[in-house]
Amino acid sequence: MQMRLSVLGAICAAFIPAISMAEAGAPAWSYTGKDSPEHWGELSPVYATCQLGKNQSPVDLSTAQASADNSAKFHYEALNYTVENNGHTIQATPAESVQALQLGDKTFTFKQFHFHTPSEHTLQNKHFPMEVHFVHQSDAGELAVLGVMFSEGEENPALKPLLAKKLQAGEKNQLTEKLDVMPLFPQGQSHFRLNGSLTTPPCSEGVNWIVFKTPVTASKEQLAAMREMIGQDNNRPLQPLNARLVVEE
Repeated sequence: MQMRLSVLGAICAAFIPAISMAEAGAPAWSYTGKDSPEHWGELSPVYATCQLGKNQSPVDLSTAQASADNSAKFHYEALNYTVENNGHTIQATPAESVQALQLGDKTFTFKQFHFHTPSEHTLQNKHFPMEVHFVHQSDAGELAVLGVMFSEGEENPALKPLLAKKLQAGEKNQLTEKLDVMPLFPQGQSHFRLNGSLTTPPCSEGVNWIVFKTPVTASKEQLAAMREMIGQDNNRPLQPLNARLVVEE
C-alpha cells in the first residue's frame, strides 16, 4: 500500500563544478573500452563514487513506493542557445540565466539540456530510443534534472534546429533563432521522483531526479540523426535502486 507524502525526503547537495570536472583536467572517460562505465570508478579517486555510491543513476522505474502531490513546477521561455558536440553528448546551453524550475519551496536555475541514445532510465524495464536531461542548479548548489523519454513517431519541432547542422566532436553552433523547448516535454505531468546521481563521472550523488512517465515523439530520421551526431551509444548501464524511495507525483 502506498504512503502519501507531501514532499520527498531531504536530499543532499551536489554541485555544478562536478559536472564540468572533466573540462578542468580530470581523467578522460568514455562509453567503450578501458574507460567504459564499468571502469569509471577505477580511473581516478575523484570518480570513486561511480563504483562505491549507493544512490547511483540511472535506474529502472517500474513501481513507486509512495505517492505525492506534484511538487515540480516548470516553464521554459523561448531562449537563445549554443549547441555543442562535447564528445560525449549533444548539449544545448541557454545564453540567458532563467529560473525555470520550482521543487517545493526551492527554485532552480536552468543550466543546459543534453541527450542520451538510447535512454539511460528505463520504464517497466523498457529502454527508449532517446532520453533528454534538463539540468538545473539552485543558489545553494543543489542539482535537479528532468528526464524525458522519446519514442518513434511524429517529428518533434524542437529537435529540428538542434539537428540542422551536423556537429563533429568539439564543434559548436549558435542557433540563429530562439528555441522553444516545451515540445520536448509531454503534455501529461505525471512523473517519478527520486534521489540519484550524475550519470557521468564523477557520478556525484544528491541529485533530484524527475523522470516523466509519458514519452514524447521524434521521427525515425530525427532519432537516427541524433544518434549519428553523438557517434556512439552514450547511456550508462542501469544501477541498483538499493534502499531509495521512488515517489510517484
